[in-house]
Amino acid sequence: MTPTRHFESRRRQLLTLGAGLACGLLAGPALAQAGAFDHSHAAWTALLKKHVVLLDGGKASRLAYAGLAADRAALKAYLATLSAVSPAVFEGFGKAQQMAFLINAYNAWTAELILTRYPKLESIKDLGSLFQSPWKQKFVPLLGTTMTLDGIEHDTLRVRGRYDDPRIHFAVNCASIGCPMLREEAFVAERLDAQLDEQARRFMADRSRNRYNVSAGKLEVSKIFDWYGGDFTLGHKGIGSAAEFYARHADQLADAPADRERIRSQKLPVSYLDYDWALNDARR
Repeated sequence: MTPTRHFESRRRQLLTLGAGLACGLLAGPALAQAGAFDHSHAAWTALLKKHVVLLDGGKASRLAYAGLAADRAALKAYLATLSAVSPAVFEGFGKAQQMAFLINAYNAWTAELILTRYPKLESIKDLGSLFQSPWKQKFVPLLGTTMTLDGIEHDTLRVRGRYDDPRIHFAVNCASIGCPMLREEAFVAERLDAQLDEQARRFMADRSRNRYNVSAGKLEVSKIFDWYGGDFTLGHKGIGSAAEFYARHADQLADAPADRERIRSQKLPVSYLDYDWALNDARR
């Protein structure tokens, strides 16, 4: 190799190395952040296990807000880890990791919202006003912006073509008795499918919120199916309608075999129960 060629070859090597180092420096913070985030959500699980009270054989729950208030520093520390995740890092998460992240964020920030006025409230609706519901308040620093609870649920989790999983309605908790129970552990990617299935079974088995009325010969179900019935038409797990979803959970909705078969026929009339917006406080 001539001296000139050697010089040019060496120059190209140095340029390539420099470019690689520059890319590494730029990607470093993002990679470090992605690696540092705890996808087990262990801090949130610790709080839930300590302060969630299971009722009715695990079909419902209440949250001990007084106890959580004493651990508010730990809650805020967990919320800070969620806020630290940038949009670019979030997009690098797997689908199940994203869903778990968003569901846990919704539930944890809802609890934090309640604590801003607890115990001087009877319902999450007390935190709203005539002009703005609590779900439309911008107070959640998440994914590079300030979001609302509605933004997490309706503008992210429920966006068509992104996750298309109606079971999220049994996972997000609006701090109300009528809402599907707050789970006693965080949602995690590796068990997310099983956790969502269990949440659905628990909710459908809670006869205070979903049931077959034998004397009336009809189904009485949560208003959730009235508000979000369209989410059950997406064909998730082969279910193309709310009626098919009820049929899938006939064993939870009724006890008698004949009644369960009636539900599976998908021909029963359906009415929607009143939603209980009272605070899901363990003190109640």
